[in-house]
Amino acid sequence: DLPAGNAHSDAVKARAAIHWMIAQAPGIDLHTLLKACYFADRWHLNAHDRPVFGASYKAMKYGPVPIEIYEMVKGEALWLAELGVERFPWQLDGYRVHMTANTEPDLSRLSDSDQEAIERGLAQSRAMTFTERTAATHGPDWPRPCRAWRRGRTSMPATRSPRWCRNSPRSARRPACRISGPSPSNIC
Repeated sequence: DLPAGNAHSDAVKARAAIHWMIAQAPGIDLHTLLKACYFADRWHLNAHDRPVFGASYKAMKYGPVPIEIYEMVKGEALWLAELGVERFPWQLDGYRVHMTANTEPDLSRLSDSDQEAIERGLAQSRAMTFTERTAATHGPDWPRPCRAWRRGRTSMPATRSPRWCRNSPRSARRPACRISGPSPSNIC
């Protein structure tokens, strides 16, 4: 597994995922894209015990934001240098992200499960309103899927129960936060 934070491989994955999502949803808004990454990380962590991106999440007004991905979408020079490129094939105009180059995303660094998580995250995020996405990413987000699973709901994002909620005493149900960031209490 890759380390969380500013690892080069994570930047390559993030660039590929951003590029693919913008190609699938031209003019996607920033909130939808960032929450798609969050939902993808959450689903993949629950299903495969590791996030897709290994991003650092920061608590913000409208929910947790994967900082490295946010900076990359904005086109910050640090990420251009990290990836050895002159420009990204997208541009942020206001709160919408548009393609600026007619290129195909390079998905070769994304595993099949990474791609599935990104597809699921994008579908989930696009199906929700701004308010629904914000509500879905506020509060004690990780225990909620566990409770839904116990009640037999099938609409939870993960296909199986998070490992930490199975057969554990009530006091031990809160997981160790495996998505790194300055405010993990807002994620786990």
